[in-house]
Amino acid sequence: MKLNKKQKEAVEKHDGPVLIIAGAGTGKTRTITCRIASIINSGIEPEKILAITFTNKAATEMKERVRTILGKEKGYYTATKEPPFISTFHSLGVHILRHHYKEAGLRKSFSIADRDRSRQIVKESIRRSGADIKVNEPGKVLSFISRRKNDLILPETDTEENDGTSFCIKTDIWKEYERILAEESLVDFDDLLIKPLKLMESNSKIRGFYQSRWSHIHIDEYQDTNEVQVRLSDILAGKHRNICATGDLDQCIYSWRGAKVEAILDFEKKYPDTKTILLEENYRSTKTILDAANRVIALNKNRKEKDLYTSNTEGDKLDYSVASSETGEAIMVAGKVRDLLNDGRPASSIAVLYRTNFQSRALEEAFLNQGISYSVVGTKFLQRQEVKEVLSYIEAAMNSDSASSMKRIINVPPRGIGRVTLLKILDGKEGELPARTAQRVSLFRKLLAKIKNESKKLPPSELLKLVLNDSGLAEWYEKRGEEERSENMKELVTLASRYDVEGPVRGLESFIEHVALFNDQDAIPPQEQECVRLMTVHAAKGLEFKYVFITGLEEGLFPHEPVNEESRDEEEERRLFYVALTRAREKAFLSSAYMRTIFGITSAQAPSRFISDIGEENFSSDSAVFEEDHETGLLSGPPLPPIY
Repeated sequence: MKLNKKQKEAVEKHDGPVLIIAGAGTGKTRTITCRIASIINSGIEPEKILAITFTNKAATEMKERVRTILGKEKGYYTATKEPPFISTFHSLGVHILRHHYKEAGLRKSFSIADRDRSRQIVKESIRRSGADIKVNEPGKVLSFISRRKNDLILPETDTEENDGTSFCIKTDIWKEYERILAEESLVDFDDLLIKPLKLMESNSKIRGFYQSRWSHIHIDEYQDTNEVQVRLSDILAGKHRNICATGDLDQCIYSWRGAKVEAILDFEKKYPDTKTILLEENYRSTKTILDAANRVIALNKNRKEKDLYTSNTEGDKLDYSVASSETGEAIMVAGKVRDLLNDGRPASSIAVLYRTNFQSRALEEAFLNQGISYSVVGTKFLQRQEVKEVLSYIEAAMNSDSASSMKRIINVPPRGIGRVTLLKILDGKEGELPARTAQRVSLFRKLLAKIKNESKKLPPSELLKLVLNDSGLAEWYEKRGEEERSENMKELVTLASRYDVEGPVRGLESFIEHVALFNDQDAIPPQEQECVRLMTVHAAKGLEFKYVFITGLEEGLFPHEPVNEESRDEEEERRLFYVALTRAREKAFLSSAYMRTIFGITSAQAPSRFISDIGEENFSSDSAVFEEDHETGLLSGPPLPPIY
């Protein structure tokens, strides 16, 4: 397989610590797989090699590539020889725990609790500990437990003092959570990493076994590792010190998962004899796209200096357009996608990216109106759980025979109405309910009656605000710390505000009709079929497309304005934009809106700072500001000079 000079250097450096800084599109996976094959060809047995990456898809691809390379050589894959151990960190953890369950204090038949199961266990732990579930929301408590466990803190040794009584209560719930896991012989996702690490640190025999088993260790996407993963990697490499870390600090976008930029920044300090190799030749994008990406990311201070270059063509200049609103932006994007399709470009070569999920709503609607086949990577806006809950409140209020809506929201947020009670209500046996339960049901019915009554007086957007507030949904999701769900519910209010001009009754009817038709559209074909992809920038990492649209480039949206000022990280937002831009092979289309409506409130938007970072010379001369014709729904008017 043909390699450039730097790739070849990385492939042939087998021994000692190696740090490969691999820029976007520089052939990182090819380099790792060729390196593994080269080590085997040098005489090292395949089973002595460990390679860890972050997704099952990436691990499968790496296995197949290694097999393809070695398949040309005879004798490597036989009944008596094991292949290299290539997996995710969590799969490695399962492997270790299955072989050493006794030492880990587990039963042989232990099971793995997924996120939903863990949440249910937290709910049971809250009940057992006597805590208030309204104050201690299970999702938020589970996040608290996960953070503590990944900091390698035990509930009995947790000494944080700045969280008052609520902190003590959370610790008590945590203790019950661990007891239930032990009772049911369960491990959660965090345990799959923490328990193997503790085994390695406390048991010299087990530590020695795995240090001897794998002489050459590869850690892919090193910038995404958390503290536990870094320590586990260091222990496994403790004997031979043949550790190869591959990553790109400029693509570190998962701090909310515990990833720390220090992982790569401190690697050479931890291993002073590290051989650092920069992969800077990009095989994916045009010179123009790379120049724009380099200009933006160069403004970050916490990074390893590098400068992507390519032998590819200069390519088209970036296209930047500003619409008058988010609706106009969506129509504009759909129109440009339609132009690409009419020119014979495959739909699968096009991706539309956005910073947060709620932005997909306007885009989906524009694509439907123009008959463009698309697929949302994730869940369609109107099929998201929190959106359905809000709509179900309205449907249950307006249609008392809607049992499905009643089932969905009668205990959301939790109001102490269980399944047995619901069955009695649906069976017409509400009179048999205990007095306390009957009172809860009565309050719920009064809420539905209020919604129905107010629907005759309030415009649709105001009615939805009433539902969010009076039902407790807004407060519930806010307390759970689920900012994205809160934003999606606000976006639903924005959608409803378009029907306010029709008045309370007719406006609500039009809104409900619109929603029903939207859900009935069979517009999203299976992933393997030919269609345009809509996704968040986070979901796009690791993918590439010929044509990439990056939408919503406005201050406060991208870069995103966090609810909590302490969580602000401008450098991570810039890395996120860098990732978005480097997904494009041939051309990138950037867009923003003058005005955007969020939670029914329309406000002026300033262009994202990333636009000026790129530099005027990287934009095409026909980049322009567009005005939306609200009567036709089309964009019209002469192009104006671009905004920088």
